[in-house]
Amino acid sequence: MLAIRLQRVGRQGYATYRLAVQEAHRHPTSGRVVSYVGSYNPHTKEANVQVELAQKYLDNGAQPTPRVVKLLADAGVKLPTWVVKQTNKTKTTRNTDKLRKNQPKVAEAEPVEIAEETPVEVAAEETVEVTETPVEVVAETPVEEPAAVEETKE
Repeated sequence: MLAIRLQRVGRQGYATYRLAVQEAHRHPTSGRVVSYVGSYNPHTKEANVQVELAQKYLDNGAQPTPRVVKLLADAGVKLPTWVVKQTNKTKTTRNTDKLRKNQPKVAEAEPVEIAEETPVEVAAEETVEVTETPVEVVAETPVEEPAAVEETKE
């Protein structure tokens, strides 16, 4: 079974694509290509399609990918009835109430003028009497360290 798919070519960061007809079970970058039926530049949205050649492969049962279906339809290729055109995707957003645009508007805060610092009278601090309880001191017994062995060099 044949597939009409996009094959990436071009330099790094500037991709362009070929519309390649190849076996469906092969990877687009490897595998033998039966024919090239056009090219597509996504930066300029320019598509060059050989209409008669693409029509020939579609009539013989080549399966186009969804993006290729769109490119072929824009180029004026008559698509068979079994080709499914992809509808516009609709993406649903979960928790829309948490989006910033759906949050209640907060009134803009007026800038607060900084008043000049005035000396503040410090109140006389009250002295707090703390009663300390006597703590029993336990005498530590000295630990005898083993005598260091001195090595003599001869």
